[in-house]
Amino acid sequence: MSYKYSIYYPAAYNEQEEKEWPLILFLHGAGERGDDLEKVKLQGLPKYLTGKKDFPFVVAYPQCPRLSYWQVPLLNEWLKEVLKKVKADKNRIYLTGISMGGYGTWHWAAARPEMFAAILPVCGGGVTRSARQLANMPIWAFHGAKDDIVPVEETLDMVHALEAVGGHVKVTIYPHLKHDSWTETYNNPEIYDWLLQHKKEDEQQ
Repeated sequence: MSYKYSIYYPAAYNEQEEKEWPLILFLHGAGERGDDLEKVKLQGLPKYLTGKKDFPFVVAYPQCPRLSYWQVPLLNEWLKEVLKKVKADKNRIYLTGISMGGYGTWHWAAARPEMFAAILPVCGGGVTRSARQLANMPIWAFHGAKDDIVPVEETLDMVHALEAVGGHVKVTIYPHLKHDSWTETYNNPEIYDWLLQHKKEDEQQ
C-alpha cells in the first residue's frame, strides 16, 4: 500500500529552476481519511493554502485510508516518492499535523529525527519515553486548553518530557479553544518565519 497524496507548489516554483525549496509535510486528522484528496483540503494547512500562490514552501500531504492510522514505514516510503518529484532543500524538511496527524508528527519525528529540521505538532500527543530522540529537534507544539477530543495533557506531557531531557520546545496553549486549534495556528504567519529559521545542519550537528 502507498498513500495517495497531493503537492502544493508556489507560483515561483517553475520560475526558479535551480532553487531548492523548503518542504513542509502535513498529516491530516481522522476526519479526512479516505480516498478523496479533496477532503484533506477541508482542514489545516491545505485549507490555509487554498488560493495562495506566494507561499515560500512546497507542501506535500498524504491521505490516510479510511479506518487506518499513520504508519511510520509507509510515511518513510511516501517521503522517498515525494523527494523524487520535488526540488527540495534536504536541510529544510519540516513536519506538521493536526489531531491524528499531530500524533503522527510526534511519532514520525521520534522515529526519524535525522530527517526533519523542525516540527509543529497540533493537538496531538506522543510517547514520552521517546523524548530523548527528540531532544535536539526544534519543536513548537499547539493545543486548545478546552479540547474535548484530545486532552491538552497529551501535548503538555510531551513538553514536560522534552524539558526534562533538555529539549528545544516551545508551546502555545490557546486558553479558549477546543479541538480546532489548527485554524488559528496555520493562520499565524509567525510559524512560517519560525520554521525558516531552522535548518537541519544548524540544529543537529
